[in-house]
Amino acid sequence: MSETVGASANGTYDVVVIGAGPVGQNVAERSRVAGLSVAVVERELVGGECSYWACVPSKALLRPVIAIADARRVDGAREAVTGPIGTDGVFGRRNRYVTDYDDAGQADFVRGIGADLVRGEGRLDGVRRVVVSGSDGERVLTARRAVALCTGSDAVLPDLPGIAEAKPWTNRTATDSSTVPARLAVVGGGGVGVEMATAWRGLGSSVTLLARHPLLPRMEPFAGEMLAEGFRKAGMDVRIGVSVAELTRPDPAGPVGIVLDDGSRLEADEILFATGRSPRTGALGLETVGLTPGSWLEVDETCAVRGAEGHSDGEWLYAVGDINHHALLTHQGKYQARIVGDAIGARAASRPLDTAPWGAHAVTADFHAVPQVFFCDPEAAAVGISAAQAEEAGFRIRTVDVDFNEAQGANLYADGYRGRARMVVDLDRETLLGVTFVGPGVSELLHSATIAVAGEVPVPRLWHAVACFPTISEVWTFLLRAYRDAAGAVSA
Repeated sequence: MSETVGASANGTYDVVVIGAGPVGQNVAERSRVAGLSVAVVERELVGGECSYWACVPSKALLRPVIAIADARRVDGAREAVTGPIGTDGVFGRRNRYVTDYDDAGQADFVRGIGADLVRGEGRLDGVRRVVVSGSDGERVLTARRAVALCTGSDAVLPDLPGIAEAKPWTNRTATDSSTVPARLAVVGGGGVGVEMATAWRGLGSSVTLLARHPLLPRMEPFAGEMLAEGFRKAGMDVRIGVSVAELTRPDPAGPVGIVLDDGSRLEADEILFATGRSPRTGALGLETVGLTPGSWLEVDETCAVRGAEGHSDGEWLYAVGDINHHALLTHQGKYQARIVGDAIGARAASRPLDTAPWGAHAVTADFHAVPQVFFCDPEAAAVGISAAQAEEAGFRIRTVDVDFNEAQGANLYADGYRGRARMVVDLDRETLLGVTFVGPGVSELLHSATIAVAGEVPVPRLWHAVACFPTISEVWTFLLRAYRDAAGAVSA
């Protein structure tokens, strides 16, 4: 049913936001702070993919699994971990964090910031014009200043023989299922694949992980290698360099037959495809403003869409989050959304962007210092670019690696702690281009690395950021010492 709260009498607003996930909500909030009227359009649940089928439920499932794994790495604690995991408790916890798939609280948030919520399918119908189709018909919204597209992305299923009858899982099924399959095949070694393999193995499934490329291929190579080793120790069957060629499931209630490209066969009770995402832009009416439906949208540093009709009179169309393909991560989309809201506010007031809150840097997106964490076991976290990417970009670099067990805090965190850290240094400016951590609990180290990369903190200055003893973060001391020793060896 179409719902509008405090509706504009003629459907005219300063800003119309299509998509009420975390990204759309942040655009709306920052636009309201700028004093602009806002309508937010949502076709499903207010809160979006992240809140109900991705980040939140996946981490709710993973935390009990990782907590048990951490306890088993500590003498004295492992003896207390007996019996199987309580799946009913885990699924109940997941359901609490997704509010039993009830979006009333997030809908109240949208209303609470003074925006109007319009339920229905939104699409462009020319410059600054949005048509919303709901159960009670269509209505037209007009934007005086801007339209922000915050529609996210969908899971991609490959075109394989038998895939329809196999009824594969996507991230949505993998996060909202409350039945543990005895055997689960996971296809894909990216973020969704490694996290869901970890979760469902911990919940009791026998997991086979099938990946065409090394795990987490956009990270440093050692990250995927360490994950594969850890997964195998946890009892997973990890196969790298293979692809699915065909699926069969003659009985909808029976097992899935899987044929690989090397001719080998296996069976699973369910199969999850985590093989990429596509932009939700096919039904957005992009053709009405000179853009290609179904495409990723190219944006400038303020996330204004390049090539949209009507921009000769000022930027009005923005693509925020997944659909601009810079980083398919909720936190990065929210960051872009804050920038977009402030840029819209500055442009609406005919102010130069450098007069926006915190100056020009606050309304231009940095697509370099992108942090990402995968909450598998072991965890993998990185920010910036890898050594290979830095070399390809022409930087003169030094790569520094250390094992985490050089830090006493890591050894106290887990007996026999295994982890590795790397920093990539730009030798010409002596600042960090990228940092990667792999090991238990490393996700909480990443923000320090993000500050160092985004802030371009000189490496000599990092010497004075003293890590507490005994913490895992002492690894910074050993990274910097290794860099100093390498520099000394070169100068000698």
